[in-house]
Amino acid sequence: MVTPSERKVVLVTRRTRLEDLVAKHHTLAQARFYLEHLGADFADYVRENAAYAKSLDTVVSTLQGWGRWQMVDRGFLTNFVFGADDIVVALGQDGLVANTMKYLDGQPLIGLNPEPQRWDGVLLPFAPADLAALLPEVAADRRGAKAVTMAQASLSDGQMLRAVNDLFVGPRTHTSALYELQLGQRHELQSSSGLIVSTGLGSTAWLKSVVTGSFGIARSFGRGATPDYAPEPWDSPRLTFAVREPFPSRSSSAEIVFGHATREQPLVLRSRMPDHGVIFSDGMESDYLRFTAGLQATISIAARQGRLVV
Repeated sequence: MVTPSERKVVLVTRRTRLEDLVAKHHTLAQARFYLEHLGADFADYVRENAAYAKSLDTVVSTLQGWGRWQMVDRGFLTNFVFGADDIVVALGQDGLVANTMKYLDGQPLIGLNPEPQRWDGVLLPFAPADLAALLPEVAADRRGAKAVTMAQASLSDGQMLRAVNDLFVGPRTHTSALYELQLGQRHELQSSSGLIVSTGLGSTAWLKSVVTGSFGIARSFGRGATPDYAPEPWDSPRLTFAVREPFPSRSSSAEIVFGHATREQPLVLRSRMPDHGVIFSDGMESDYLRFTAGLQATISIAARQGRLVV
């Protein structure tokens, strides 16, 4: 067991929109020409990039005074091995915190907001300047952390994927998702545009938009007032799923379109999609599992929880 002062800090960063454009178009001038040709505000991209660079300088200066530290871009998270005693710092938007957390196993995660004027930062309670005071407290386990439930999809071929916000199961392209859905003793064949399975944290985002749309459609058919929607707590012991655009036909049903899955009663899906089925997590389409015909996915609460420093 390392002492508090010897604990390594891993800083997770992300490229800005401007850096992504320069990588795509090779030069800053070409990136600027591309944006201005489309009528976009190039100056806003520059301001965002400058704000992130300034915040990164502040964080790096703090870490250099701390001792052991390492920086990793989010694109390398899938292959990065975190140490059991690491302290993890994410500098970016809420999505960076979520995409970092699902690769952790109990390590404390500090979310830093690089530009509060731009990002709401639900998962970014701290500013870069706060890090110097935070690190000694976190290292000595004197700082509180909020537990975050994660979802897990386990395939019958041994593959596994976690999610902090939600899992999407469906077609990779704009076609129908074909699968068999089972929850407890209930099961049916379905055809839809896919389904999402949300954690308590994710119930404030994508799931909320799906439910809101459903309420709006119901009102247009004279179904009365909109029910109150209450998101689940971040450490909720259950997941919520919603089927998107279910299509009833001679070969498909649309009865089990919304519900909850737990560790004791997981959601089980069997793919009937020949070659375009996928499962991706937290809105990252590049972070996915192939879910093609014959594969079975069991979706439940992950054994590990996230720890977001507060």
